[in-house]
Amino acid sequence: MDWPRKFDTITIIFNPNSTGDAPKLAEELLDDLVPALPGTAVRLQPTEHAGHAIDLARNAASAGNALIVSVSGDGGYNEVVNGVMDSGSKDAVCAVLAAGNANDHSRVVGRKPLTEAITEGQVRRIDLLRISTNRTDTPPVYAHSYIGFGLTPVMAIDLEKGSKGAIKEMFSVARTFRKFKPFEIRQSDGKHRTFDSLVFANISQMAKYATLSEAEDHPADGKFEVITFPHMAKWRILLTALHATTKGLDDQPSYAQYQFSTLKPMPYQIDGEVKSVEANTDITIDSMPQVLSILS
Repeated sequence: MDWPRKFDTITIIFNPNSTGDAPKLAEELLDDLVPALPGTAVRLQPTEHAGHAIDLARNAASAGNALIVSVSGDGGYNEVVNGVMDSGSKDAVCAVLAAGNANDHSRVVGRKPLTEAITEGQVRRIDLLRISTNRTDTPPVYAHSYIGFGLTPVMAIDLEKGSKGAIKEMFSVARTFRKFKPFEIRQSDGKHRTFDSLVFANISQMAKYATLSEAEDHPADGKFEVITFPHMAKWRILLTALHATTKGLDDQPSYAQYQFSTLKPMPYQIDGEVKSVEANTDITIDSMPQVLSILS
């Protein structure tokens, strides 16, 4: 249920060195909010290094009745969400103003222009994904949109190595796809399975055009969808991807928890950011029902 909120503080977090328009958008949001919300402390918080947004969001959330805005893509918003979750605050609210290349969460979950949403103060709660392992040196991490193993993170790594130009990106993806090899996991029942892609999705769309699920109550139903590409011929992968971008993948199985173990070191992508896990790691993906407050 939505309810109106007036915030004591609004913290706008952005990367001043962003190759996109984040600094400009952050300044414009500040200029819009200051006259619209007299009595509310609105401040800009530029990040200084990778991971800094986690600390900034944690500190901002600890202030109490706070709104933390990430002017970023999905990866930057992931840091802000994890900072707010680390704070333990029950009052803090998150929002994202799309900047950069990957803005799946903003596109799918957003309902109105951000300035309008902030001034109206309507808040709702959504689920998060949580990935945790059996390793004591690896704390749980939250995802607002998706966690992907296989083809998705491998392509992301290759794109990061190359140029951002559209033509070069296309060739980079084609080269990676040609060299890509499937991966094997051990499921919780002990059986081994081989996949080309394994995605845990908290939203219904990914990568701008792909429709992963037809579920209508994402992302607040206490479950996530699991989209699997069992190992298949590469031409079949292309056909499946084409189907996802044109007609969608129809209904996918949903879970509150999914467990498996890695057999080899593996990269994975979490809200656009690439991380990795070691071999022989037990992994648990959980849906954390309605743990995050966002603007409606």
